[in-house]
Amino acid sequence: MENYTMEGRTYRYYGQEAPLYPFGYGLSYTTFQYRDLVLSPPALPVCANLSVSVVLENTGQRDGEEVVQLYLRWEQSSVPVPHWQLVAFRRVAVPAGQETKLSFQVVAEQRAVWAQDWRLEPGTFTLFAGGQQPGQQMRVPSEVLSARFTVTGAARPLRGC
Repeated sequence: MENYTMEGRTYRYYGQEAPLYPFGYGLSYTTFQYRDLVLSPPALPVCANLSVSVVLENTGQRDGEEVVQLYLRWEQSSVPVPHWQLVAFRRVAVPAGQETKLSFQVVAEQRAVWAQDWRLEPGTFTLFAGGQQPGQQMRVPSEVLSARFTVTGAARPLRGC
C-alpha cells in the first residue's frame, strides 16, 4: 500500500454526510451551557502551543457529566486535511447549577500536516469547543463555540521545532 491518505476512507473526509453515531453521541439528564472560549495567544509562532479555556455550566436541575470536546479546522492547507480534527476531550462532572472553567493545551504537533513528512504550516485555524462535533445535529441541543487563531512564520518540518 502506497497511498496512506485517509481521504474517502473515514467520515472525517467524507462530504457533508455526518456519521450515524459521532464521537460524544449520547443523552444526558441535564443541560449544559458553554461560554467564554478564550484562545491564548490569538496569534502564535509556527512552533508554539495554544492555550484554551472555556467555562462549562450545568444549567439543569440534576448533577451531570459532560464530555467537553475540542476540534481544530485548518482554513487553508497545502495538502488535504480533515474537515476537523479532535485535539482534546475531557469528561467533567458538574453539579446542578454550578460551573467550572476548563483549561487545555493544543500542542503544535496537533496542527501538523503530512506532506512527505510532518510539517507545520502558517495560516488561519478555527478551534471548536462543545459537547459535540461541529455541525452535528442532535435531538438534545448542545452548543459548540468557535474562535479563530493565526499561526505566523514560515512552514517548517515538525522535527525542526
